[in-house]
Amino acid sequence: MSDTPADTSKRTWLIASGCVGAVGAGFVAVPFVSSFQPSERAKAAGAAVEVDISALKPGEKMTVEWRGKPVWIVRRTPEQVEALAKIDSQLADPNSNRTAYPTPEYAKNEWRSIKKEFWVGVGICTHLGCSPSDKFQAGPQASLPDDWNGGFLCPCHGSTFDLAGRVFKNKPAPDNLEVPQHMYLSDTRLVIGEDKNSKA
Repeated sequence: MSDTPADTSKRTWLIASGCVGAVGAGFVAVPFVSSFQPSERAKAAGAAVEVDISALKPGEKMTVEWRGKPVWIVRRTPEQVEALAKIDSQLADPNSNRTAYPTPEYAKNEWRSIKKEFWVGVGICTHLGCSPSDKFQAGPQASLPDDWNGGFLCPCHGSTFDLAGRVFKNKPAPDNLEVPQHMYLSDTRLVIGEDKNSKA
């Protein structure tokens, strides 16, 4: 049995309506799904970053990105922590008093951290924005003093920092490495970019 012109017209209208509806639903779904992810603008503005540090072993460092900057998380050995107290006289700002890169109050100590074992710092030299290299091994090495206890060396102009990010005297870098706001959610979870209810 053949369709009448009226039936054909009705079928065409229903198919067209269904297609338009499906396309419209697709456009609605895309922004809805996208809303589950932080926007690039939010990330750039400094949305907090949560980090799992459970796999970080003593003497190791990991790097995460926050506000477009590399943030280092260093797990210091007991020996490295102990060595920090021995070099205050060699440092330009051992107590983090300078304000160009304000240090959070809970990091204004010898370790520049909430917990002695872990140091959290921005891996950008305060001189010209280079990225210092890890020099964790203690002892005499090229471009480092014979009594080196471990830390960081900026290869561009020779600035040196200890394992708390404190700059040594008479170096081009004018300040210690920046310590961002951070807090611990647990022994293995760290948040960078927030410091509410920080725990010692």
